[in-house]
Amino acid sequence: MELAKITSKGQITLPIAIRRALSLVDGGKVAFIEKNGQFVVANPAKLAFEDMQTAFSGEADRLGLENIDDVVDLVKTVRQERNGN
Repeated sequence: MELAKITSKGQITLPIAIRRALSLVDGGKVAFIEKNGQFVVANPAKLAFEDMQTAFSGEADRLGLENIDDVVDLVKTVRQERNGN
């Protein structure tokens, strides 16, 4: 367990072990998520990436993408379609 002191302005300094574990950088942001009456500190960039992974789950199978070459070909096709070629 890590502790942080709250200043008179309501500020805290996250301990280095927590910043490292969350892959936080100077100037970065943190998310506070309430779960069952307790708050969890999280890296919002990681949360967004996890949401994106969930949203795209199964899309490779649906599109018939089996390897990186299939992905590259799909990107080329989409670019050609967008450019009107």
